[in-house]
Amino acid sequence: MSVVRDLRVLLRFRNFRRLLAVRLLSQGADGVYQIALAAYVVFSPEKQTSAAAIASAMAVLLLPYSLVGPFAGVLLDRWRRRQVFLYGNLLRALMASATAVLILTHVPDWLFYASALCVTAVNRFVLAGLSAALPRVVDEERLVMANSLSPTAGTLAATVGGGLAFVVRLVVADSDAAVVLLGALLYLCGAFASLRLAPGLLGPDQELVQPRLRTALAGTARDLTAAVRHLTAPARREAAWALLTMTLMRFCYGALLVMLLMLCRYAFSSDTDDGLRLLGLALGTSAAGFFAAAVVTPWAAGRLGPGRWIVVCAASAAVLEPALGLPFAVGPMLVATFVLGLTTQGAKIATDTIVQSRVDDGFRGRIFSVYDVLFNIAFVGAAAVAALMLPPDGRSTTVVVAVAVGYGAIAATMARFEHRKCHMKATEST
Repeated sequence: MSVVRDLRVLLRFRNFRRLLAVRLLSQGADGVYQIALAAYVVFSPEKQTSAAAIASAMAVLLLPYSLVGPFAGVLLDRWRRRQVFLYGNLLRALMASATAVLILTHVPDWLFYASALCVTAVNRFVLAGLSAALPRVVDEERLVMANSLSPTAGTLAATVGGGLAFVVRLVVADSDAAVVLLGALLYLCGAFASLRLAPGLLGPDQELVQPRLRTALAGTARDLTAAVRHLTAPARREAAWALLTMTLMRFCYGALLVMLLMLCRYAFSSDTDDGLRLLGLALGTSAAGFFAAAVVTPWAAGRLGPGRWIVVCAASAAVLEPALGLPFAVGPMLVATFVLGLTTQGAKIATDTIVQSRVDDGFRGRIFSVYDVLFNIAFVGAAAVAALMLPPDGRSTTVVVAVAVGYGAIAATMARFEHRKCHMKATEST
């Protein structure tokens, strides 16, 4: 099987394996930490959670990255990316431990959110750095395969981390603090794993490195303007369209996630522990979809091209999401999470590949940070819209149909761009 053969070749790259280990440990810790937050905010028996409360929590945790993200990109193009992984994970381990203490002492919610914000803020640096560093550890020929394996493996690691969090909370100890401490331990392991990589291996180039914070931030506005100009140039128009398409698909996915949380909390079970278990099962089927995307996307993107594969993913979601979502039953809902996991991750792999292949190395950190910011804004915006539309138990035909229409519009728009691109290439060749 070609995928297995390519994977074997890819894993022979020693530095790719080492970077992958950092990703797996870091994102595994993210999965643990995120489940701890979800359990504390949504599934605590003493809390009467609403869609508006979920949207507010997402806004508190994610919107500030609209400010942090651009600075992260500038620094990733100025600092050694390996050092970002080392010190970033050490810092997150320390702050996650502080979050556990806050949970145990029952502090006001705003203080808890502030602590969680600090942990996830560092995440912007680490995830953007992992994507920007990937072309440094594999050759161009296998970049699509690396984009299939690495981010998907990270997502699966986050899912496994979420599963460990469920085990700790439901079996070992009914304590969100214990789960957060498990995340802190994994962050610490991620920091140690980064030491196996040479400090200068992951870039940026030596002439771009500026270790002093004041020096690195002095030209932020100028550097960001240059990055946007770089992205919007005609030669990189495909990357800009792919980023816009993936952002809109993220909006659709965010609205459905809020609905899923409300369904698991109220509609599918009256017991909070049962609802939490059902959420864990849904995350598991979604992870299976991510894995399927990692297997299918290299072949599909190779045959169709990354842009056309994004069209197929969006169109498939437009057709299957209402068919599986409208019954509002557990079985079809689990199938829907698999389908959306496959289509969302498949489109993301293709988008990552387009961006990495069209963007120069000196701009990758900034552009992937902008990518991350767009994701956060879309996710929070989707949560806010869903909060206005969802009833208390989460059952909303309007949301399901509206999301399906959104996926259809995304597919049609990207298909039109792909058609125009092919027409232009044909014209130039003649």
